Amino acid sequence: MKRKLLFCFICLLALQVAKAQRKVEFDGQASAFGSYSPDNQLPLFSGGRYIPELNYGVELDSGKAFEFEASVNIAGSVFFQPFDAASWNGNISPYRLWGRYTGKQIEVRAGLQKIDFGVATLLRPLQWFNQIDPRDPLQLTNGVYGLLGRYYFLNNANIWLWGLYGNEKARGLDASETYAKHPEYGGRFQYPVPRGEIALSYHHRTADSRTLVDAPQFEQVPEDRYGLDGKWDVGIGLWFEVSHIHKRENLGALTNQTLLNVGADYTFGIGSGLNVVAEHLIMGYDSEAVGFDNRSHITAATLAYPLGFFDHLSTIFYYNWPTADFTFFFNYEHQFNKLVGYIMPYYSPPVQQGIQENNLVNATSGPGLRLMLVYNH
Repeated sequence: MKRKLLFCFICLLALQVAKAQRKVEFDGQASAFGSYSPDNQLPLFSGGRYIPELNYGVELDSGKAFEFEASVNIAGSVFFQPFDAASWNGNISPYRLWGRYTGKQIEVRAGLQKIDFGVATLLRPLQWFNQIDPRDPLQLTNGVYGLLGRYYFLNNANIWLWGLYGNEKARGLDASETYAKHPEYGGRFQYPVPRGEIALSYHHRTADSRTLVDAPQFEQVPEDRYGLDGKWDVGIGLWFEVSHIHKRENLGALTNQTLLNVGADYTFGIGSGLNVVAEHLIMGYDSEAVGFDNRSHITAATLAYPLGFFDHLSTIFYYNWPTADFTFFFNYEHQFNKLVGYIMPYYSPPVQQGIQENNLVNATSGPGLRLMLVYNH
C-alpha cells in the first residue's frame, strides 16, 4: 500500500513538472578595463572579464518554482611597465552554481551563491559572506558554497538559516581565513518595527590563524559571531550595524573584534536629486570580551547625482582618523546603446584599513585613473 501511494505521489509530481512552464535564458557580462597608477612599481594595468550565465526555471502551480543558475568567471589581466617588466594573471573559476525552490513564503537555495544582508552600505560589519567593494560599479563578489533557507511571515518578518562547507578564503573584514574542512552554520531573524526594521544574526565557523602575522598559529579556532542591525525612515534614513566576533583560542588582540557602524542618507532636492550617504565605523580589537585597547575610526561618505537618463556621477570618500589617510574614488558613468562606459579617477593610501577590497577588482595605491567598458547581453 505504501509503495502504491509513493508511486502515485511520484507520478503526480512528474505530471505537475511536465505541465509546468519552462524558461531557459542565456546572458552574460563582458568587461574590458585599464588603469594608470604612477606611484606603483608596475603602473599600467589592463585586463578583461567575461561572466556567461545560464538560467533555467520551471514554474509550478500556486506560485511555486524551481530555478537553476550557472555562471563562470573568465578573467585575464596584466600589470606592466612598458618595455621593462610585466606580471600576468589569468583565471577560470565557477562564479555561481545553485538550485533554488521558491514557494509562497519560503525559499531554499543550495550551491555556490551570494549571501548578503545588513543595512550599512560603505563600512559593513555584517559583510560576513561576500567581498562587495562599494567602489566597484559592477558589485562583483565571490560566492560561498552552502545551503540557505528563508521563510517570510505575513507581517514582513523573515527568518534565515544557513549551513556552509568548503569555503576557506577570508571574506568581508575577516581577520583570518576559514578552516574549510569544518562546516559553518548560522541564522538571522528580521522583524518590522514602526518606520523600519531590526534584525539579529549569528554565525559559527572554524577560523585558521596560520596566515596571521605576529599571532599564535592555530589550524582550527572555533569562532562565534553576533550581529545586530536596524534601519528607520524618519524623513532621513538612519541605521546602525554592529558585529562582535569571539575566537575561543587566545589570539591576543585578535581574540575579540567589535565593529560598530552608524549611518544616514538623504536626497536633497537639487536638480534631479543629490543623494548623500554618510557612515562612521568604530573597530575595536582586544584580548578581553568587551575591550577597545586597539581602536580605530573610519568615516565614509558617498554622493550620487544623475545628470539625465544616460549619465550618472558618484563619488566615495574614506577617512581613517588614527592614520590620517584619505581615500577618494570618483565615477562618471555613461550609457551607450549597448555598452556602459566608466571613467574613474581615484586616490588610495598604501593600507586601506576597514575598507573591503574586492580581489576581483585590482586595488592600487596613490593617484590613478581607471577606464572600463561593459557589455551586457
